[in-house]
Amino acid sequence: MSNDNDEDMHLSTDELDEIDRKYDPEMAFRPTGPILTVIISIALVAMTSYHFYAAGFGLIRELLHRGIYLSFVLALIFLLFPFRKSTEYKMAPKAWYRFDGVSYLDITLAILAVGATLYLPLLPPEIVSERVGNPSQGDVFMGTALLLLTLEAARRSIGPTLPMIAIIFILFALFGPLAPGALKHGGTSWLGLINHLYMTNQGLYGVAIGVMAKYVFLFIVFGVLATRIGLGQLFIDLAMLIAGKYAGGPAKVAIFSSAFMGTISGSSIANTVTTGALTIPAMKRTGYPAHFAAAVEATASTGGQITPPIMGAAAFIMVEYLEIPLRDILAAALFPALLHYFGIFTMVHLEAKKLGLRGLRPDEMPKAAIVLRKNWMSLAPLFILVYFILSGRTPDFAAVYGIIACVVVGFLNPVNRLTPRDLWKALAMGAKNTLAVGAAAAAVGVVVGVVTLTGVGFRLGYVVVQTATDLGSTFGNIWPLSYFAVEQWALFFSLVLIAVACIFMGAGIPTTATYIILVSVAAPALAQLNIEPLVAHFFVFYYGVLADITPPVALAAYAAAGIAGSNPFKTGNTAFRLGIAKALVPFVFVYSPALLLVAEGFTWYLFSITLLGATLGIGTIGVAFAGYMIAPMSGKQRTYIGLVSFLFIAPGLTTMFIGLVLLAPVIYLQIRARDHLRLQV
Repeated sequence: MSNDNDEDMHLSTDELDEIDRKYDPEMAFRPTGPILTVIISIALVAMTSYHFYAAGFGLIRELLHRGIYLSFVLALIFLLFPFRKSTEYKMAPKAWYRFDGVSYLDITLAILAVGATLYLPLLPPEIVSERVGNPSQGDVFMGTALLLLTLEAARRSIGPTLPMIAIIFILFALFGPLAPGALKHGGTSWLGLINHLYMTNQGLYGVAIGVMAKYVFLFIVFGVLATRIGLGQLFIDLAMLIAGKYAGGPAKVAIFSSAFMGTISGSSIANTVTTGALTIPAMKRTGYPAHFAAAVEATASTGGQITPPIMGAAAFIMVEYLEIPLRDILAAALFPALLHYFGIFTMVHLEAKKLGLRGLRPDEMPKAAIVLRKNWMSLAPLFILVYFILSGRTPDFAAVYGIIACVVVGFLNPVNRLTPRDLWKALAMGAKNTLAVGAAAAAVGVVVGVVTLTGVGFRLGYVVVQTATDLGSTFGNIWPLSYFAVEQWALFFSLVLIAVACIFMGAGIPTTATYIILVSVAAPALAQLNIEPLVAHFFVFYYGVLADITPPVALAAYAAAGIAGSNPFKTGNTAFRLGIAKALVPFVFVYSPALLLVAEGFTWYLFSITLLGATLGIGTIGVAFAGYMIAPMSGKQRTYIGLVSFLFIAPGLTTMFIGLVLLAPVIYLQIRARDHLRLQV
């Protein structure tokens, strides 16, 4: 990289931390005084060290392991997140009710959280099993305290949406006889609710917390360490080498760099602010409107949630729910993720051509030899991680050795060399990055617990399928829609209803929490439609991720808008348009599961036809939204080609051939329009 451009395309760790605090609400930690800062730092590193030991060498009971993880999460949240979030990063003034910037009430809540969380796991297992179904008064008190503390911790760290949903589900459990129609049930008492949520592994200590403690924590720490030793910067430099010189180069750099970063970062917002701090200003300098630059980064960054090998926490949740190897989950995710990025790339390229935007100049480009010489060693931990996953090792085993590789490379690499102080800060930051998602997992455990207690998932599934069947009967009697059977219309409308529910449910909630809730609530409806479990889980997951770029609560788009200085709502609308492929791909693999590679009935023929059709369909719908193919398009042409694109997405050679025939007139008109423009010039 040239000296002139180093400041533009390289940010220090402290600068990136400041950007995280400003634009990522899950990283808005409050500053503390010197004594608490040291105590919190020791607790964070102890949390990381404990999980590293437990995964690599320890044999710890499941309930105790989950309890220790949750106690760290809740206690640290009450110390690091204030009751009300402030836009200014400054320590609270001294007062008699505060110690080192933290109120004594918050310190008390942190201590109470540790006690309530570890009370049950520290009891002998035989005593715990005896009390299930007949909890003591102490059990009910501690369970109630943990429930309330969990909801408050989630509110502080991720906002009020998820706690409000959890409260609605609690009220639904308590007042079931008052629920309408098919949702009506016998209800439960507070004692019965606490017994289920606290005394069993179906609630606060459920699968969500188990996956966070066992897998996700380690992978987040790996991502922080890998970024610290230079892997993140290497990804950005490689993206510039691949795509920077072409039309609208910085936007294409954003796509590739976000795709690369998605392999080590499973958070849409974290990916957005990390790469967006570099790519958004570069896009604006080359002529992209601010809202479009922000939308490109946000849309590309949400792809990190669906990009192997980390995929946020969802991949590990799927491993637990579906009981299949992680490598199968990653194989299934590969081509849908590539289609998502292809859709963004198509629209970005066409937008650049339409606006006549340039690529990066040679003096703005990095030098390949220098990039590889400086950072090639940082690739080793990622290769080690992927190797162990593909060889069939457990995810936590792979993460442990990936972390060890990061530390070794960090101490050996002369460019991004780790010092003991850097390692301490990285281990503390890794633990910090898990707090919000840990609180979300605990809160979502409340929702899942109510679902298993009341059976509401199957009730909602029945309501969805019945509503879709009624709509299918109506449409099935209308010519020419009667060409399709009522069952086909019922499946289509069920998918639409579930997709809309996923997007609404995901508004303002972390993707992992959204996915777990929707798997519990929406997956039963898909099961009634005989959709394979792997396909159903991916369908729900994709639409949960889409919520991050769907207004009115498009968290990733709003974070990018803050960096770009653009209108948030306009940025969200543009991001949704750019990410339309992510909305179409789930329908593709429901109707043709071969796209997921490991789904039942897979053949290379079906896979090839599905992939070709999806590529053509996403490409043509990108043309329709951009309003440009090789020349500007009229509104009628855009509408026409948008409708034709659905023929490509529908699997089958016949529909694909019809689509190509119908596309020919538009191509002819585009060639004439291009030639006419050349003559004018």
